[in-house]
Amino acid sequence: QLQLVESGGGLVQPGGSLRLSCAASGFTLDYYAIGWFRQAPGKEREGVSCISSSGASTNYADSVKGRFTISRDNAKRTVYLQMNSLKPEDTAVYYCAAPIFGTMSCPSARDEYDYWGQGTQVTVSS
Repeated sequence: QLQLVESGGGLVQPGGSLRLSCAASGFTLDYYAIGWFRQAPGKEREGVSCISSSGASTNYADSVKGRFTISRDNAKRTVYLQMNSLKPEDTAVYYCAAPIFGTMSCPSARDEYDYWGQGTQVTVSS
């Protein structure tokens, strides 16, 4: 059974850094693009970043460009989100997600993602 588990969240001061991990079990990541999303209280879930199955292609929301970096290690079945220069507005629950098998390029819409992790809380506050 496909399962995604996020980790690495926590409380950090503004300007600080965190690295989130998304570990896959039950399947190999080689045939899946992986996306990161976040949801703040009272807001819609929004896309943060996505990486293609090979890692050759990435994209980012405008709000995180230049501060966040997505990467992956398919041998370890893990996708990472390095978050630097964190701001209070980055506070949210962060989720990773996978589309259906064989979707190697980043999907264009959130509803194309079929598998979701349980989320990890990121709080940016002084």
